[in-house]
Amino acid sequence: MKVKAILVAGGQGTRLLPFTNYTQKTLLPLNDRPVIDYALGTIRRAGISNITIIANQFIGQIAKHVGSGLEKEVVHYVMEDQPKGVLEALKLAKPHNENCRLLVYFSDNITTIEMNEMVSAFERSENPPGCVLLAREVENASQFGVAILNEQGELKEIVEKPEIPLSNVAIGGIYMFDETFWEKLELFSQAEKFSISDVNNLYINEGKAKILNIGDDTWIDCGTPQSLLQASIMAFEGKLDPNPHRV
Repeated sequence: MKVKAILVAGGQGTRLLPFTNYTQKTLLPLNDRPVIDYALGTIRRAGISNITIIANQFIGQIAKHVGSGLEKEVVHYVMEDQPKGVLEALKLAKPHNENCRLLVYFSDNITTIEMNEMVSAFERSENPPGCVLLAREVENASQFGVAILNEQGELKEIVEKPEIPLSNVAIGGIYMFDETFWEKLELFSQAEKFSISDVNNLYINEGKAKILNIGDDTWIDCGTPQSLLQASIMAFEGKLDPNPHRV
């Protein structure tokens, strides 16, 4: 079963004002390339050639930059007319991404992880393989979904943006999901509040979730001026790669 990618580039980017008054935050620069190029580089090097990009009123700018994609690549553009949250944004992408396995990638999270082996394993798995969540240790865990581990180091629960974190292990905005993702998401269609951690916890309860590579550089959230600068330095140092193929 093939893996497709959903690149979520919506939201208002309020932490990056005033720049996001004029463009989508994924078009802001990391060194000499926009943020979205690094996200697309990770997706493409993983062997994924079917990509859905969800974006807001700046979708035209993104489409002008990305275009129709590379050779033998399919790129769908989906406009989020109003910022109604993650649940509604993901549902917009469903028509292009049913009956497949998924890489759901929130575009301001840039990773040093190469995901080609994980994608290949997902595609080869005869049974639904569950989900994989990228994680790292952070100082400001209350700003993220926080992984709670048991004494054996196994994932027990994810708590979304807790006031007092019980762990410093944060889950980044890059996830792999099997084909049961949409039926799990549908369970929250009437929920007043939703985060992607709600779906992740369903996988955890089934014993079908794992976290990948807890380390300093697993991923970086480019959603603030400070983290954008940090990521730019990493890009300048060659730690982040925007290229579609390994060089």
